[in-house]
Amino acid sequence: MRLDKILENVDTLNIYGDKNIDIDNIYYDSREVTKNSLFICIKGYNTNGHLYIENAIKSGAKAFLIEEDINIDNMDKYTFIKVSNTKDVMAKIASNFYNEPSTKLDVIGITGTNGKTSVSTLLKEILNKVNKCGLIGTIEIDNSKEKIIPKNTTPESLDLQKSFNDMLKNNCKYCAMEVSSHALSLGRVKDTSFLMGLFTNLTEEHLDFHKNIEDYRNSKEKLFYMTTKANIINIDDEHGKIILNNIKNLDIPVYTYAINEHADFMASDIILEKDHIEYKVKTPTYEDYIYVNIPGKFSVYNTLGIISICYILDIDINIVKEVFRNTKGIKGRFESIKNNKKLNVIVDYAHTPDALENILKASKEFTKGKVITVFGCGGDRDRLKRPIMGKIAQEYSDVAIITSDNPRCEDPHKIINDILKGINIKKDNYIIIEDRKEAIYKAIDMANDKDLVIIAGKGHEDYQIIGKKKHPFDDTKVALEAINLK
Repeated sequence: MRLDKILENVDTLNIYGDKNIDIDNIYYDSREVTKNSLFICIKGYNTNGHLYIENAIKSGAKAFLIEEDINIDNMDKYTFIKVSNTKDVMAKIASNFYNEPSTKLDVIGITGTNGKTSVSTLLKEILNKVNKCGLIGTIEIDNSKEKIIPKNTTPESLDLQKSFNDMLKNNCKYCAMEVSSHALSLGRVKDTSFLMGLFTNLTEEHLDFHKNIEDYRNSKEKLFYMTTKANIINIDDEHGKIILNNIKNLDIPVYTYAINEHADFMASDIILEKDHIEYKVKTPTYEDYIYVNIPGKFSVYNTLGIISICYILDIDINIVKEVFRNTKGIKGRFESIKNNKKLNVIVDYAHTPDALENILKASKEFTKGKVITVFGCGGDRDRLKRPIMGKIAQEYSDVAIITSDNPRCEDPHKIINDILKGINIKKDNYIIIEDRKEAIYKAIDMANDKDLVIIAGKGHEDYQIIGKKKHPFDDTKVALEAINLK
């Protein structure tokens, strides 16, 4: 594509050199640069892309998006486009380069603290029964031809627009997309056209990034001003009610779902079993009975949200019901570990207070023996939630084993000490085992066939971050090793 076309509607300060040149690709990582490409120089937290211009030239870049003044040899051979902030305009440049791909897809954005992965993954299963559906989320990016492990829940804007374009090439009609608060705050989803947005819930999380819970909620709310067809809000959530009040006068309809509040989509007569849920759903035009092959009250909320989306898309409820009944679940989301010792072991991604409380409450409802919980908290992240999670784990578990999660660059002892601030030390139902593998082995060694072991915090992750390095570590594999040795 010609560079002048790529720069349409981009606010530039100056352009040095020829903009009537052809660009074959765009990169923001100098290590990926190929011939005849545009290199976007981003000033990040850890490095500055302007320092790698000469490396990019050696790899064949011939145009550069900059925000700093540059002085290199033979500058007149290349084109430099100066803007106020390269990262801010990257989304527009990416959308232009890929011919506004999100406008040609039905992109459904799902935001909230918990439930995004479960909703988007199940929604993709359903929509694939009707037409091809791509997926952008925490576990994977699926463009209907290949699956890619993402760096972030929501990719950088350039990667995001490329993913949309790949989905179009592979004849996708839909895209189910997790939309994180970071992406909304940092502009990764700018120039993305969303057909509709869904809000699941909001609890204390990412307060290392956001100033406070209000700032966190305001970031989530941004999604609902970017939609073209409808918005859907969980109004059992107090923050959902605030968002609903803020967006109710927009030009597009807002639908609500709930169990307790009066809403457009409601669940009643709920039955919670250890391996499934059942309930009656009431929609604006019909009622039906729902069976979901995933346990827990949170699954009621997740599937209610999905039913709302499918209703608006005019998807046959029988297709929805078939997927709910037959789904094998989502990796690392209340995932039951199959084993021949008849031990009940569940791996779950719960790494927020609300998510941990939800899975423990759900587990207590069907467990005949003890609930044994293994959990920790991530390092270099929100410290305020640590004592809260300690209190929840102790309150809703018969035994809480406090261990390490992804300590990153923090001392694991300090993280555990923060968790202990929420623990009642007079009660003897907690154990501290810093080594995560040892903690999982201990939990399984303690359990009998009536007990339930919950390994929380990492879910689908197959690594543990210690320092700045990822070390192979999979809760599921470690649990199976421990079971086989029992």
